[in-house]
Amino acid sequence: MRANYHTHTYRCGHAVGTERDYVRQAVDDGLEILGFSDHTPYEFDRPGAIPNVRMAPEELDGYVSSLLALREEYAGQIALYVGLEAEYYPALFPRLLERLRARPVDYLILGQHFLGNEIGEPYSGRATEDKAVLDRYVSQSIEGMQTGCFTYFAHPDLIRFTGDGAEYARQMRRLCRAAKDCALPLECNLLGLREGRNYPDERFWRIAAEEGNAVILGCDAHQPEHVRAPETEARARQMLARYGITPMETVELKRP
Repeated sequence: MRANYHTHTYRCGHAVGTERDYVRQAVDDGLEILGFSDHTPYEFDRPGAIPNVRMAPEELDGYVSSLLALREEYAGQIALYVGLEAEYYPALFPRLLERLRARPVDYLILGQHFLGNEIGEPYSGRATEDKAVLDRYVSQSIEGMQTGCFTYFAHPDLIRFTGDGAEYARQMRRLCRAAKDCALPLECNLLGLREGRNYPDERFWRIAAEEGNAVILGCDAHQPEHVRAPETEARARQMLARYGITPMETVELKRP
């Protein structure tokens, strides 16, 4: 891999390591580009948000300033970018964009971990046979993609639908076609592969291949040593090659 755009830090509450730790590891591993995309803060209107899944709003400025300082310090050794991973929550997204557009944020990646506006909603990766949940996941993800604010869609196959296979295929084809219409690459997630999660889901990547979607690999690093994962990368490339997919090496960043 020349580039990894999916990197977290201790600030999200479920990863370890400072920004500097990841940069040092990336330089040692020979990466040319490292993008940070820690979980973006959201300001919820009422209590009930899931704890320890994102940085607090007051941490955003420290996150951005630390990355800008490292970008200057490591100039000539590696290209560093300031990004964030965000769910698309319709009621909260405009307020989030105001905060991000007031800061030098280079890009957003979409990661639809919860539906609705999160409060009272289950994790998208929880097994379900409910067709309505699958439909909501696809519809909300498409609405997020159509905002034009995201650079790519992280682990689009996160949804763990265990029901009717034909319905899964229909809905995932709808998602893949929308991503292609939006010129939004889909991420094959190396964390899920390394940890044996329900994603990457080969059913999904078969459909993505048929629809001709652009694909990018993402390490989804929550530890510095995973900022580049050669063995997992090789497995991912082999899986994608079975369906005729060659991942992109870099993406064009889009400011939110």
